[in-house]
Amino acid sequence: MIEETLADTADKMDRTIEAAKEDFATIRTGRANPGLYAKVMVDYYGSMTPLQQLAQFATPDARTILITPFDVSAMREIEKALSDSEVGANPSNDGKQIRVTLPELTEERRKEYVKIVKGKAEDHKIATRNHRRKAKDAIDKAVKDGEIGEDDGARGEKELDAITKKHVDAIDDLLKRKEAELLEV
Repeated sequence: MIEETLADTADKMDRTIEAAKEDFATIRTGRANPGLYAKVMVDYYGSMTPLQQLAQFATPDARTILITPFDVSAMREIEKALSDSEVGANPSNDGKQIRVTLPELTEERRKEYVKIVKGKAEDHKIATRNHRRKAKDAIDKAVKDGEIGEDDGARGEKELDAITKKHVDAIDDLLKRKEAELLEV
């Protein structure tokens, strides 16, 4: 029972780390990259749809991304979603495609990106702690119901704490690497 709970919790925490990696990849460090817009959602005929499903991307130079919608009627919604995104670029529309010129990465802008990354890292740490809390509640309930002994419950909580620490440390490591990457000139 404890092993199942711990394995399930570790799996959920692993997925949280993968989500953190994906979130960090959407934050720009140097060259224009279509992955910057991986998390942008567009209101397409009343349903929120990922931008990558609605358009084709091209990067003609280091600071420009060309976005060509598959459906030209969605141009206005795509442009609005791009303006509202965290990337901090102003899209321009020529009727057939949207050109996004990313601003020069100044020291101030880099520090702003670091703040965004730190916020995302904290969100993922909170998710990891929530997984821990749910697993601890399950172990406590099993001890209370008499399914497992108190010693086994205490051992399970120690293992759970070790798993949680490992995953929180992994998120901290990802944060340090991304922060160094952002501040590198």
